[in-house]
Amino acid sequence: MTQAPRECWWRARRAALLAALGPRDCAYAYDLAVVAQQARRLLRLESIARVFYAMKANPHPAILNTIAAAGLGFECVSRGELERVMATLPAIDRSRILFTPNFASRAEYEFALAQGLRVTVDNAWTLHAWGAIFRGREIFLRLDTGLAHGHHEKVRTAGAGSKFGVPAAELPEARAAALACGAVVAGLHAHGGSGSFEPEHWLGAARELAAAAPQFPGVRVLNLGGGLGVPETAARPPLDLAALDASLRGFRTGHPPYELWLEPGRFVVAEAGVLLARVTQVKGKGERRYVGVATGMNSLLRPALYGSRHEIVNLTRLDAPPAGRCTVVGPICESGDVLGEDCPLPACAEGDVLLVATAGAYGHAMSSHYNLRQPAEELLV
Repeated sequence: MTQAPRECWWRARRAALLAALGPRDCAYAYDLAVVAQQARRLLRLESIARVFYAMKANPHPAILNTIAAAGLGFECVSRGELERVMATLPAIDRSRILFTPNFASRAEYEFALAQGLRVTVDNAWTLHAWGAIFRGREIFLRLDTGLAHGHHEKVRTAGAGSKFGVPAAELPEARAAALACGAVVAGLHAHGGSGSFEPEHWLGAARELAAAAPQFPGVRVLNLGGGLGVPETAARPPLDLAALDASLRGFRTGHPPYELWLEPGRFVVAEAGVLLARVTQVKGKGERRYVGVATGMNSLLRPALYGSRHEIVNLTRLDAPPAGRCTVVGPICESGDVLGEDCPLPACAEGDVLLVATAGAYGHAMSSHYNLRQPAEELLV
């Protein structure tokens, strides 16, 4: 499988993006062809039996339809997400939906089970306290392998500082609780964090899950979670999917009883989306240059929340050479309302359209009406 860097689709579609934005001050724009392409790349992984899209990344109905048509399933973390999938895709086979909540209410589990969905449990307390609802059911158990990864502490989901999963020392208790309530643990799940570019991370998770599996004789599936890295710029090499596939194929050879599943979110949709925002003001402050745009952390929270980086260009003057490095900020009354720092931009003027790349994941899905400002709407191009 080749791993050639992909060109940014939005460069070739500059005119279409500007036309789609029209008189608006800001908007998200998605290219569904990129979503389908990313889904197909994942489905070509020979080591992986099933791929589920972590829909918290972007639940837009058109994106869900595109992903379903490509052949992926859906990983949901709330009743609202379950209802969105089933309303958008009423004929979907329920086996294509995973429910992986965290500290959710009993009522949410009951709803999912009533729909015939596969449910993941991530602590023994749930089995002790609500055992009756799991009697006779096949469930997945989320483990904390201790193998945390990610570019920021807030995207690392393993280890003692994380609220997710059953640590190794508590597996005997979880096994006893499952036996006591009559549930069958048919799969083990792990997710260590987001934004990893090291294929060894998923191999390590597979090994940890396989080591725990003999405690649960009914296990047939090892779900390795998601977190596949997405390059911040076109210059950064992408995750080597061929190397990932090769390492997991080697694992499968040594562990034939188990299927491997993945549940990526951002990898599927991030590069398919961009945030467009008009320049409102420009400002100098000492040696720093600020470019203000019509929306900020109310539309794209990721940079403020956990220091994510996004390539930012002036779409109006896409071919103009940089005039200097700028800090791109929004209109929200917070010091953290920064979309990008040290951005090489041409001289910007009021009304120019800036484009924030790789914004298709955790953008609109995390937006708010903070300061009573409307977040960017969503467009398809």
